[in-house]
Amino acid sequence: MLDRRNLLMNAAAGATLALLSEPLLATAARAAAQPVPTPAEATAGKALNALFDSFVQETFDHSPELVTSLGLDKDKRAAQKSELSDASEAEIVRAKARMADQLKRLSAFDPKPLGAADRINYDVVMFTLKTGVEANNAFDYGPGGTGAPYVVSQLTGSYQSMPDFLDSEHTIADKADAEAYLARLDAFARVMEQEDGVVQHDAGLGCVPPDFILARTLEQMTKFRATPADKSVLVNSIVRRTKEKSIAGNWDAEAEKIVNGKIYPALDRQIARIKALQPHAVHDAGVWRLKDGEHYYRDSLTFWTTSAMSPEEIHNTGLELVKTFTGQIDTIMRAHGMTKGTVGERLHGMFEDPKFRYPNTDAGKDKLIADLNAKVKDISARLPKYFDTLPKAKLVIKRVPKYIEAGAPGGYYNNGSLDGSRPGMYYINLRDTAEVPSWTLPTLTFHEGIPGHHLQLSIQQEANIPLIRKLSFFSAYIEGWALYSEQLAVEMGMYDHDPFGHIGQLHDAMLRAVRLVVDTGLHAMKWSREKAIRYYSETLGDSVAGATTEVERYCVWPGQACSYMLGKLEILKQRARAEAALGARFDLRKFHDAVLLNGAVPLSVLDTEIGGYIKSTAG
Repeated sequence: MLDRRNLLMNAAAGATLALLSEPLLATAARAAAQPVPTPAEATAGKALNALFDSFVQETFDHSPELVTSLGLDKDKRAAQKSELSDASEAEIVRAKARMADQLKRLSAFDPKPLGAADRINYDVVMFTLKTGVEANNAFDYGPGGTGAPYVVSQLTGSYQSMPDFLDSEHTIADKADAEAYLARLDAFARVMEQEDGVVQHDAGLGCVPPDFILARTLEQMTKFRATPADKSVLVNSIVRRTKEKSIAGNWDAEAEKIVNGKIYPALDRQIARIKALQPHAVHDAGVWRLKDGEHYYRDSLTFWTTSAMSPEEIHNTGLELVKTFTGQIDTIMRAHGMTKGTVGERLHGMFEDPKFRYPNTDAGKDKLIADLNAKVKDISARLPKYFDTLPKAKLVIKRVPKYIEAGAPGGYYNNGSLDGSRPGMYYINLRDTAEVPSWTLPTLTFHEGIPGHHLQLSIQQEANIPLIRKLSFFSAYIEGWALYSEQLAVEMGMYDHDPFGHIGQLHDAMLRAVRLVVDTGLHAMKWSREKAIRYYSETLGDSVAGATTEVERYCVWPGQACSYMLGKLEILKQRARAEAALGARFDLRKFHDAVLLNGAVPLSVLDTEIGGYIKSTAG
């Protein structure tokens, strides 16, 4: 899973970047399939790209966290390293107005002189701007747009994201950086206060998370609050890193003063705000209960999947795929003497089998991470046979921070900085090693690391393409690629001598099919949380605790869980199309370049891109 915290931290980044920057598609691979533009086309394309660049700069102006995440908080944007985004309701309104203004400006642009590639760029950005503005106008709750209605939950809100952002992404190389860190600590309290205002506003519109989400959120908040300031990551981060760089200063005392004097009081008020919502919360899990909830969910599906499939179609697709994967898992199990009970029961037995468990100790967790690094080294050595283009960025595997592990997913990825100074980071949740038995770990690592998110996003950021395309985000493409990578690892021979790992790969493929069923079940068919957990756990054999974390994630990110499988199915469809059209000329490495070098795109545009690749290859 790609971590979207930077995109969801504020409406400016969430609305503008997620809906604007993805669709700029021209690359060297595509250019080879396009005629050389005429002078008039080149002039129009340059003007269009200048307009798109202005959109990106407007996003950066209002999203200092994103600027830092990309490693751009220097030179003319150095001042932003001391800032945090405005998270107020007023800024959400202003961000919506900026998007509407961008739509107006793009609508005034004459697309007739554009060449073929730039015309695609224009059409896709126009589509996403229109749908974004429509969503902003339709829904007054949430951070803007659709796909994440609750500003504060177990997966959203600055309390959940800011400590790790400051520790992992805010670099400290000198005294100015350390002072900027303190300035951001001070601003952290302000951000929480602003979020409280949005929470209150949204509650007035009936947008209150379900009771079980509030309970999980409070569990994480109180765990964060219970840590003494001098033991918190907020203080320890600056103390550790200034010591490493020999930066003189009374950093521990300064940071503790801010945490005790501002951050913890603001957190106390946010905890009180969430507690005050509890009497007004209901147990219904889906967004169907919100104002225009059915409309909200359909728009969320469009946002996350770039697909026109209805909830019913997605639900039925998931049910059919579950049958297919169940049969494949059963075949491997029977070949290894595992015959008793349903496939779900046998999978549960594998989860419970001590031989697949790492010790639930710090030493056991260190060994687990070391084994994952060995797996990355193994598959990295095999990449040249399957890829012409490989990333330069390094990959680091880290534990999910303890203060958010209770509600965090099993694994997620944060891409590195644009300049390569900060590596990509694959986070694995080790709150309980029983939830991540050894047979599940290879496929998780291939998904989050190589050849999944790390490979795809690093290639995208390192490509010789304009900045706006390096920032592309389409969940169906990005998560679809990562899920496709899990299956590609089978073809690469990673399970030739690991049948239990292969079961893990099929289990995780079936998990994404289950997500199609459960997400639509919760938000369109009014399934209860308990029904979703039961179906999930019985089908996949996962623990109830693990199933609960997953289902509760789907409750706060409606539609996101559907993006994985729908994206994978489209990539496989395009690969089969290319193989059939090219026959002996088909080269898997060239196909992967055709998919990857364009960056993240809507699935419909991927179809166009692969069509161009086929045409140019066929000659």
